[in-house]
Amino acid sequence: MKKYLLDLKVADNVRLHPNYCLLKLTSEETLPEMIPGQFVEVRVDGSSSTFLRRPISVNYVDKDRNELWLLVQLIGDGTRRMAEYRQGDTMNVVLPLGNGFTIPDSDQEEKNLLLVGGGVGTAPMLFLGAVLKSKGFHPIFLLGGRTQNDVLQLDDFAKFGDVCITTEDGSLGEKGFVTNHSILNTKLFDTIYTCGPKPMMVAVTKYAAGKDISCEVSLENTMACGFGACLCCVENTVEGHVCVCTEGPVFNTRKLKWQI
Repeated sequence: MKKYLLDLKVADNVRLHPNYCLLKLTSEETLPEMIPGQFVEVRVDGSSSTFLRRPISVNYVDKDRNELWLLVQLIGDGTRRMAEYRQGDTMNVVLPLGNGFTIPDSDQEEKNLLLVGGGVGTAPMLFLGAVLKSKGFHPIFLLGGRTQNDVLQLDDFAKFGDVCITTEDGSLGEKGFVTNHSILNTKLFDTIYTCGPKPMMVAVTKYAAGKDISCEVSLENTMACGFGACLCCVENTVEGHVCVCTEGPVFNTRKLKWQI
């Protein structure tokens, strides 16, 4: 897939949480095609300590408004600078990067699709859910966070499927981790997609393996370049060590050498 280096305009910057902002970017030209699971590399201007681009998952693509949404967690100087961008500011972005999730054909028998996200790992699940719905599927989202304040974009998720929630403190949904949610004991799924902290993804992978369910994960390894040059994001797979930014970030869990 062709890659582009674009100067995008900030259409809106919504602070969803003290530690999260939603950047909506647009262009005078039609945005390039993107698929769920891909990411972009953002050049951070105005930060004296940020020299490398920052990889951000594609949260959503609004074709009607010609907008690219990026859900940004504020964890360092670079992302905190991004949270300061205002409407009309310019962001230099390389996109689309990486390989995305496998989208089943609408005539396949796979009907029960579970999308599991934790923390900022919920970001790619929104775009994935939107595409699945457009293909005639009705996905189920299982979203987890430490507290109710860490589970974001619920109204947006509800547009594309059923939403189940867990929080570690029990302030919203069921108490516990995503793998503790009761739906995993009451419904059988054909495919599971997941993104979030590695311990969460390992737990989801273990559940899927025990049920012989196909599972795809979107890894959040550090990806400083996005082209496989810096070797920051190397992951061990059954085919050897590969760069997540070029071979992933989405992998079928059967290809990963994880201890589950």
